[in-house]
Amino acid sequence: MRKARRLLLPLYLMLGACMPVAPADTATRAAAAVDSTLPAMRTFAVPRPQAPVASNADIARDFLDLAFALETGRSLSVFTRFEGPISVRVTGAPPPSLTHDLKRLLYRLRNEAGLDISLGTGAAANITVQAVSRSDIRRYLPQAACFVVPNVSSLQEYAAARRTKKVSWSRLKRRERLAIFLPNDASPQEVRDCLHEELAQAIGPLNDLYRLPDSVFNDDNVHTVLTGYDMLILRTYYDPALRNGMSRRDVADRLPAILARINPRGQGIAPRRLAETPRVWIEAVQTALGPGANPPQRRAAATEALQVATAMGWTDHRRGFSHYAMGRLLQATDPLAAQDQFVLAQRYFGSHPDTALHRAYVASQLAAYALSAGQAEDALTLVTPHLDTAARHENAALLSTLMLLRAEALDLSGRVTEARAVRLDSLGWARYGFGSDWAVRAKLREISSLSPARRGRGTL
Repeated sequence: MRKARRLLLPLYLMLGACMPVAPADTATRAAAAVDSTLPAMRTFAVPRPQAPVASNADIARDFLDLAFALETGRSLSVFTRFEGPISVRVTGAPPPSLTHDLKRLLYRLRNEAGLDISLGTGAAANITVQAVSRSDIRRYLPQAACFVVPNVSSLQEYAAARRTKKVSWSRLKRRERLAIFLPNDASPQEVRDCLHEELAQAIGPLNDLYRLPDSVFNDDNVHTVLTGYDMLILRTYYDPALRNGMSRRDVADRLPAILARINPRGQGIAPRRLAETPRVWIEAVQTALGPGANPPQRRAAATEALQVATAMGWTDHRRGFSHYAMGRLLQATDPLAAQDQFVLAQRYFGSHPDTALHRAYVASQLAAYALSAGQAEDALTLVTPHLDTAARHENAALLSTLMLLRAEALDLSGRVTEARAVRLDSLGWARYGFGSDWAVRAKLREISSLSPARRGRGTL
């Protein structure tokens, strides 16, 4: 059973030099206004995933660690998956965006992962996606935004079986019937993010690995839709050479031939062999950015995570994320030190394609600092290269944030007409990313307040 997809605070909801923003409610309240004065919500059209650039040796290692363990670190003795066609149905009170996003996801799973999966309506469906309120979800898992459970088809059935072996992932021998519980009162993007992660877990690996830079199977919440790497993992998961009941050794013996066949480009790439992520770092990051800790505890945890990353000699995305977490927590008390941490984060995220989205997040922070200092051209330089990255990864909240920063920078540099067009275009994405009108307007006010030209006017 997976904890909240949003265990860590969303990375795009606090900008450098801004006042701290309220936690997840800012981005997750469902739209309340019937007659909105904002532009219509925009949605993504044709998927643009990128093929993974990774060694098959690394992918095989990742696959085994993903497939034979739970997030808690508990080992799984056998490989489990669905056999035959997979049907998915929706019940409960789904928001209007859910069916569209589910159909897009199923299309991708068929075409990119080669799965025999389709939308159904009958009670015999293998996977039931039940849309319920967040309060219903938190009644059973207080820190969860969404979750998936084996051998049930409704929240009522789960309530009756939650303390029994029936819903234990570790006792599962094959997958036949599962239920995914999603919030129906969250923003369209959060509902979609839950759908991607929980459906991927329902049909595939149960674990997450922080060492994966380009994957939803990572609790850092950088990626919110299934990546090209994830689709390759799922294609491998359902390869005919694998079957239910196999041991880790059985699967390991077959993986080299499978990956050579389905991912030939990975044969010629040298393995990176990133070190395992120690539990102490994972727990420190989750304490620093997750729910439940007070500010001193968060800062102490972020310090510990950075110390571990340094002691481990990491130079990969985990070192960058350690600096990013520290920067986030220093913003309210020491903005200049926070800015230094974001600069270090950007340095460690490097220039590899699999950390492009990481760099986009940091760019939004650094652009906010530049805008607040009246450095319009610097803000534009920071933001512009990452607009397409946010769009390609279908992150509407990040995309709208970057566009709003760009609009303010254009205004500050005197390009008022261009700024007005960019700002208007950003609002359709903001409605998908943040949901309600009040949340969209709050984001407008937040970013508007960064500009020296607007500060104190009370505009927007």
